Amino acid sequence: MAYEQRLDLKLTQSLVMTPQLQLAIRLLQLSMIELVEVVREEVQTNPVLEDSVEADGDVEARQEPPVDNQPPEMDWQAYLEEGQDFRSGGIDFNEREEDDFMSNISSSGGSLNEHLVWQLQMLGLQGSESELGEYIVGNIAQDGYLRIIDATGMSDVEAEAASLSEIAAHTGAEIGLVAGVLGRIQQFDPAGVGARSLRECLLIQARALPVRDTVVEEIIAHHLDNLARRNFKAIAKGLGIKVEDVAEAARSINKYLNPTPGAGFGADDSRAIVPDIFIQKVGDDYVILLNEDGLPKLKISSYYRELLKNGAGDQAKGYIQEKLKSAVWLIKSVHQRQRTIYKVVECIVKFQREFLDNGLRFLKPIVLKDVAEQIGMHESTVSRVTSNKYVQTPRGLFELKYFFSTGMSNSDGSDTTVEYIKEKVRDIIKSEDSKDPLSDKRIVELLKESGIVVARRTATKYREALGFQSSNRRKAHF
Repeated sequence: MAYEQRLDLKLTQSLVMTPQLQLAIRLLQLSMIELVEVVREEVQTNPVLEDSVEADGDVEARQEPPVDNQPPEMDWQAYLEEGQDFRSGGIDFNEREEDDFMSNISSSGGSLNEHLVWQLQMLGLQGSESELGEYIVGNIAQDGYLRIIDATGMSDVEAEAASLSEIAAHTGAEIGLVAGVLGRIQQFDPAGVGARSLRECLLIQARALPVRDTVVEEIIAHHLDNLARRNFKAIAKGLGIKVEDVAEAARSINKYLNPTPGAGFGADDSRAIVPDIFIQKVGDDYVILLNEDGLPKLKISSYYRELLKNGAGDQAKGYIQEKLKSAVWLIKSVHQRQRTIYKVVECIVKFQREFLDNGLRFLKPIVLKDVAEQIGMHESTVSRVTSNKYVQTPRGLFELKYFFSTGMSNSDGSDTTVEYIKEKVRDIIKSEDSKDPLSDKRIVELLKESGIVVARRTATKYREALGFQSSNRRKAHF
């Protein structure tokens, strides 16, 4: 068999992710805070980019982003001769003057004592109460407990009472005043700080949970020793409930409560939610404003443009051209990102106009495909736009994903969103008698009276998603 070499020409099609397309996709799915960080980092690393604050009324020449994925090679000579000035900026919005209240928020860094002292100052105590608060905070250990006496051999109740007496003896304050100031300090962050015993620490945290669980509180208050020995039968007998309910309460205690509230304090930084879009009602219309606060106003440096025009060396010219191309791509991508977000939000406002006017009851069930078809984009693009972005509306602050929800048919044939059904379940449970909580079957019946028909297992799923326990766990035993 003979072997030979030859050249064959083949015509094929393939999807190529150009650097510009990759940049546009990356910027599209970033939140406003992340976008500002990326742009500022690029300004620091790319000498061709400049951050300038433009005065009102300036005429800016903006270059439209290319419609195809593969942009033509830039004609640098024409660019220099025409003197185009690429600048960042999306749609022109009215300037908003707002107080930068976020600069007043302290971070959670530093020691536990510093954090507690800051909260004590914010409490605004005066005179003897202020001195008493400083004394109590000064005796809180790094694990979060108020350790002022040797509680060896004492019960929890005796140790808590002895601590109050000791503080009163040292400060000369009345026990009632000491108890009042300590109670206010025990509401500080982190939850459980200032407790005089493990029982008190866990009780403070249990009462601060979004959903109160009376079984958990009863176990902590009166059956902590049996819980430590995992004697669930004794606890169940004492409370008159099932062993399974005790086991579920024990899992909740292990999962949600922290026996050492001061441990690891300051390790995690809290994350503020900054709206990416503002929807404001002006007359009968809704106006969409993109949040561009803190976003640098980008433009091409005139110095490097003149340097390239006046004949820089070959090596310098290649470097400047590369950085110039990167800068122009970034400016175009930011511009395209802002326009895409605006188009998506504008479409959402059209779909959800009744919700903005009248509230949750009128939230329409829509999916990504509905918006994508309306604005002529792919569903994946709409998904990227709505990820990790928040919108401030007259109805409150929502994630953009909130407006996309499936619907369920009512008894009258109309559709209701899942969010509205969950809100109805929440209202029903919050208005129930804690000594005689409603079962899931009864919740279904009440929903049916409102025209909402769901199965019992569906109501159970929504109840659990909202963080509510079963009727047995919600029942008040004392």
